[in-house]
Amino acid sequence: MKYAYLIIIVILFASCNLIVPPEQQDFNDSITALGTTYIYDIDVIPEIKLEVSTEQWNKLLLDFDTNKNNEEYVKSDFSFTKDGHTISLQDVGIHIRGNTSRRRPEGSTAEVHNSTNPVWHHASFSVNLKKFNNAQRLAGAEKINLKWFKDDAMYVREIYCYDLFERFGVWTAPQSSYCRLSIKIKEDATTAYYGVYEMVEPVDEEFLKNRKDKFADTKGNLWKAAWGADLSNSDKSRMGLENVTLEQTYTPVYDLKTNELQLETAKSQLVDFITNLNNKTDDDFKNWISSKMDIELFLRTYAVNVMCGMWDDYWVNQNNYYFYFDSAGKFYFIPYDYDNTLGTSEIISDSGTQDVLNWGKDTQPLVKKIISIPEYKALYIQYIKELCDSNNDLFQADKSMTRIINWQNKISGFVNNDTNEDTEIIDKPANWGNCDFYRLLETNNNYFKIRAANIPN
Repeated sequence: MKYAYLIIIVILFASCNLIVPPEQQDFNDSITALGTTYIYDIDVIPEIKLEVSTEQWNKLLLDFDTNKNNEEYVKSDFSFTKDGHTISLQDVGIHIRGNTSRRRPEGSTAEVHNSTNPVWHHASFSVNLKKFNNAQRLAGAEKINLKWFKDDAMYVREIYCYDLFERFGVWTAPQSSYCRLSIKIKEDATTAYYGVYEMVEPVDEEFLKNRKDKFADTKGNLWKAAWGADLSNSDKSRMGLENVTLEQTYTPVYDLKTNELQLETAKSQLVDFITNLNNKTDDDFKNWISSKMDIELFLRTYAVNVMCGMWDDYWVNQNNYYFYFDSAGKFYFIPYDYDNTLGTSEIISDSGTQDVLNWGKDTQPLVKKIISIPEYKALYIQYIKELCDSNNDLFQADKSMTRIINWQNKISGFVNNDTNEDTEIIDKPANWGNCDFYRLLETNNNYFKIRAANIPN
């Protein structure tokens, strides 16, 4: 009998080796060593496939109907194919995400999946690879955000901005790149092709770890700033922990994303920063802020922000950013959500001609007080000029247009999709904006040229 057990063990061991052959394990190890740069590779358009049971897909749809802001995960299988190699993971977690882009991915309210005549919709998804299996990773990554190109018929705006941040040394910006997304309902005979999507690196604890050689440490307090986060009001009631369920949605103005058990300590640190930011003046302010921030990194961030025309930001709209305090209390500004840029304009009258020194409100102290210091103002203008310099492959019009054309050449054959939405690449801003004349690839009304013509001499 003991020999029979031994044979069974040998067979099981051999079977495990067949499931993950040595060459596949070597490949997995090699891409893990590469890190998330393997995922966010702007030169390649990988394929992502989500395979969801009808039961789980219906749960996703009906949970959306109950509370569209919910973050309840459902189970899905996941595959990532790049350069002929496929990594497959079972039972990852997915949920619908987004703000104004948040949508039901199929049908209308109260409808379940229609296997014979489905009506697919573009929607954005959060993919948590370790949600139901803590050991699962893709090139070391635990999560990926999949974002559809809402309001950007050029399929390029946020990709361009995050790429420019990286080129300009703003290492606090998320990584992003393209992919092709398909969704398969397991019981269906066919797969729904959702088209070209943007992959965006989530800003979370893993984001900090991916930059552990840049931050002094990764044990500090990470905050997400929602609308109203002007850094001028230190009321602790505006600070807290987001709680989104099927029954409720609570999102504080300042949402702590790490060290949740030390919320009160984190609040006190933020109150202290806001108080000093607003109350200190003259040399006292300069000495304090230069000890609390990497001023050069921050001014590089805002030079890119303003040149790209990001109006839904901290300075204009007290919105769309994260920030991080390391354990020593140093503050890092993290730019976020750059899809409504490059000529898509609202709130301000014209993002291409707005004064770069008066981009937003004086009541937002973080930028205005810093650039009121002469040497920092000069450095900010210097960075803007570097971005536009034809000797640099950055924001300059011809080089920007070449970059965009190269990306669009890679994705153009994959844009048409089964949602029958966003099926063309069209050179125009969002139709709800106030500057519908801007173009990115035409000579007339070219956003890059007009923006560069409206900077200080």
